[in-house]
Amino acid sequence: METARANSEDLNQCIAACFEALRACHACAAADIREGASAQCALINLDCAAACEAAIQVMLRNSPHHGDFCALCAHLCTVCAAACAKHASTHDHCARCQQACEACAQECRKHAPEKHD
Repeated sequence: METARANSEDLNQCIAACFEALRACHACAAADIREGASAQCALINLDCAAACEAAIQVMLRNSPHHGDFCALCAHLCTVCAAACAKHASTHDHCARCQQACEACAQECRKHAPEKHD
């Protein structure tokens, strides 16, 4: 029983990290669009946000496929963080997005091996 509680707490940490990345990605994409900044950065922000949202949904319903979604989310968060890192020194929204995506990727990597066969 204790193990199930720990796993649930781990999922809750991952859900929280995904939510923060989702929020940061939407904010970064919106700022990029408003500022006429990098379209490529805005596009990866939106892809990453979609992966975060999907991962949140499957973890909330305890899907046996949550590891598959976490693997994709970790990958896209890593790509998004790298894209935002290029602009982080000049755009606060990119710095916040980079930080949130790095944290999300780290949490999602913990659950990526829990893939469904």
